[in-house]
Amino acid sequence: MESTLTPDAALASLAWQIELGATEAIGDAPVNRYDLPDKAAKPAAKTDTATVTPVIPTPQAKADPLAEAERAAAAAPTLDALRAALAAYPHCDLRRGARNLVFCDGIPAARLMIIGEAPGRDEDIQGKPFVGRAGQLLDRMFDAIGLSRGAETPGAALYISNILPWRPPQNRDPNADEIAMMRPFMARHVELANPDVVVLMGNISCEAGLGKRGITRLRGQWMQAYGKPALPMFHPAYLLRNPAAKREAWADLLALKARLAGRA
Repeated sequence: MESTLTPDAALASLAWQIELGATEAIGDAPVNRYDLPDKAAKPAAKTDTATVTPVIPTPQAKADPLAEAERAAAAAPTLDALRAALAAYPHCDLRRGARNLVFCDGIPAARLMIIGEAPGRDEDIQGKPFVGRAGQLLDRMFDAIGLSRGAETPGAALYISNILPWRPPQNRDPNADEIAMMRPFMARHVELANPDVVVLMGNISCEAGLGKRGITRLRGQWMQAYGKPALPMFHPAYLLRNPAAKREAWADLLALKARLAGRA
């Protein structure tokens, strides 16, 4: 049976709610709590986790400086290409502080190739090996046995390079990693120049070419480096600091002259 709420009954109901402590209405319109919704609430959609494949970034392989040096050197068909490969080689930090790449001087067809250690200040400025005080002494030493970097004939000429083409900061010695990175380039350099004899000037050159140091023990002994007969000698910078060692250096020059003349 349908009931009708009269004004008096509504007023009585309101008064009763005030008695209970009601102070304000929640909404402007009454809400029937007994009404059912038309449709049941839809459950939240489930994520199909079985079909979701997490994307894991593939780690980049770390570059191997030595392997890249070997590939770059082996791919150079000429000395000019080898110089360009050295200039493009990114893994030797010495290049960042150097002014110039110091590659070579003299005649590539020379029978004798001199391999020094690393450029100094003057070499870094001029971009040529052995042009400072040590270079001037080197020129006088080899001039004494009839060889010159300015000669035009292979028998009288010199061809000069360094293990490292960039000057180390404060002229420090190259470290083992730097020597190892540059060795493939030097091996290819000797192969392309194809001298009859190689001179290893100083400890760094001996370490790269022979795998050992100790120039005072090694000097004067014929060995093999880069597939060529090699003679370790004191570096001219050492001779400037130790003039007494020039006697041994002169003996080595005479042995070198005899070897080139075919008498040893």
